[in-house]
Formats: sequence, structure tokens, C-alpha cells
Amino acid sequence: MNALAHQIPPQPANGLPAAAELDRALRNASPSEVIATALKIVGRERLALVSSFGTESAALLKVLADVDPKIPVIFLDTGWLFEETLAYRDTLTAALGLSDVRSIKPLEETLSRQDPDHELWFSDPDACCRIRKVEPLARALKPFSAWINGRKRFQGGLRAEIPVVEEDGVRLKFNPFANVSREDIEAIYANANLPPHPLVASGYLSVGCMPCTSRTSPDEDARAGRWRGRAKTECGIHTMKTS
Repeated sequence: MNALAHQIPPQPANGLPAAAELDRALRNASPSEVIATALKIVGRERLALVSSFGTESAALLKVLADVDPKIPVIFLDTGWLFEETLAYRDTLTAALGLSDVRSIKPLEETLSRQDPDHELWFSDPDACCRIRKVEPLARALKPFSAWINGRKRFQGGLRAEIPVVEEDGVRLKFNPFANVSREDIEAIYANANLPPHPLVASGYLSVGCMPCTSRTSPDEDARAGRWRGRAKTECGIHTMKTS
């Protein structure tokens, strides 16, 4: 446990510390310090990391594994993921020694009722994300008091000013990579010899579901290939509060 984590008081008996208080304390902390502090405050049984096992996910998962590889990792298997992403999940799980990766799927009853023709991604992508990502994540997070994600400010858009710690309904939400740069992530990959996502070599700089992901050119933002041609920039798990 790092020195910074010891400066943060344990979780009070009447609830979690205020997100604003934690954000001030962790504003300049390293990603490992943020995760270690979350672990100290919440405890392993009440803390989870949510990962897409996408093109930059290995860096955060490596930091997590160095702190505690037994922290639960939630992976949303939407039913529309690339086979390469599913294989990458298995590769990283083994390489990093992650011992509690939970693959969460949308409910078949919901899919049959709301997306029987598997065309909702085209007609209403927000609704598709809701039933395949937002609702499954809300279900998966019910046992937890806090969760960790990999958003970065350099990704721009709605992510440009994210805090290190924020409130997410009844939970705390930790953004340990809020302050990192693209160069920091590349350094983590290089120093740990982490394998890249298999689709990076094919021009996919940000990978989500197959129907809503396209290749990007070198002069485009990394997330330009997500929901290309639409105003949509987020799937909804970071814009809707969990309950």
C-alpha cells in the first residue's frame, strides 16, 4: 500500500467519503496511488474495475494487477464484439494474472423483446447501448460501492475535464488515468511488454462493438471511428448515473 493511501481515512461507518474530498486529495496522484487508495477505502469485495479490453485497456489493467490482481474486473460482452476483443480479454487475463474477470451479457429476454431483428444498433444506437451496456453494467455493479474506469482527459469531448474521483449515483467512480498522456500509456505498454489489441495493426485505434466501429486515419482523433457519422460519442455508461 502506498504512502498516499495511508493519508486517506478509511470508509466511514455511515457511508463513503465525499467524492470532492477524495478528488482534491488524489488530484496529482499516480494511477497506482488512485487504485490503491480506492482499495483501502472500499475494500476488494466492494470495488470493481470496468474494462472494455480495448486498444488502451492493457495499461490500466497492468496497473491494477500490480496493486492487486484479485480486484474484480467487469467486462461487458454485448454480443456485438469483435472476436479479436474476446481473444484479447483472454490473453490479458492470463498474462496479467487477473483472477476475477466477470463477463457480463445483456439479458436474452431483453434482447428478444427490444432487438429481435438485431438492427437496433442502426435504428436507435442509444437504445442498443442501453440494453447491451448500460443495463448490464448497472446489474453487474449492484454488489459494489465504487468502480474504476479508464477514461482520459486527452480523449477530449465529454472526457476533457473529468475529475480523478466523482460521484456516480450511490457509488464512487475513480478515473485513475484522468491525468495520463498518450505517451504515458505507450510507456506502460513498452515497459511491461504488453501485447497490443489485435485490431490496432489494422487501423482501429478505438474498438467497441463491430457495427459501430470503423478504422481511423492517422490525422483523425482516436475515437473518430466510434459511431462514425453520428452525433453520438459515448455509449452511455459514463453519462448515466448508476443506481
